[in-house]
Amino acid sequence: MTLTRAIGLGSNKILLLIVRALALSRVHPNVLTFIGLLVNVGAAALLATGRFFEAGLVIIGAGLFDMVDGRVARETNKVTRFGAFFDSVLDRYSDLGLLIGLLVWYGTIGRSSYVVLTAVAMIASVMISYSRARAENIIPSCKVGFLERPERVVLIIIGALFDRMAPVLWVLAILGNLTVIHRMIFTFQEAKRLEEAQLRPPARSSAASK
Repeated sequence: MTLTRAIGLGSNKILLLIVRALALSRVHPNVLTFIGLLVNVGAAALLATGRFFEAGLVIIGAGLFDMVDGRVARETNKVTRFGAFFDSVLDRYSDLGLLIGLLVWYGTIGRSSYVVLTAVAMIASVMISYSRARAENIIPSCKVGFLERPERVVLIIIGALFDRMAPVLWVLAILGNLTVIHRMIFTFQEAKRLEEAQLRPPARSSAASK
């Protein structure tokens, strides 16, 4: 067994114990989702004061709630349509809250170029989610793209812990908007394929042709 596999198995066992403990405590999954948002607000406040390393650690803690709320819902048979919607909405608030923290920090220290860069990254973050939600109104699924939410959160954690937030923001801004473009192209292709399939006349059965 490799070291990485052993770490992965150990982490899953710990996560399973946490999920079972939370399930036994009868805490509602939506409460866990809301606590995750509050933790991310705390991380945003740390980012706004330039305490990046501490913010990175807090974001990791918030990620724990993000990982367990859905599992607790399944463990306690409390999976609902509203729960999925609630989780998605609060994820958007969490993402934007962290970036607002960076906006405040860069504005405070007078780095206007980084304020603009953070704003572009923020636009990309919103549009990645919006483009998928809007696309899935007209096609079955639109999960394509480079930069889903887990990747964005990991990048922010790396930027905070290793004091490399500026390069991370460039990655978020560029790859984030490329992800939106990718989803637009994919949606165009899939929508066109579905429309052509609807216009194509149905194939005549062999029995009907006799």
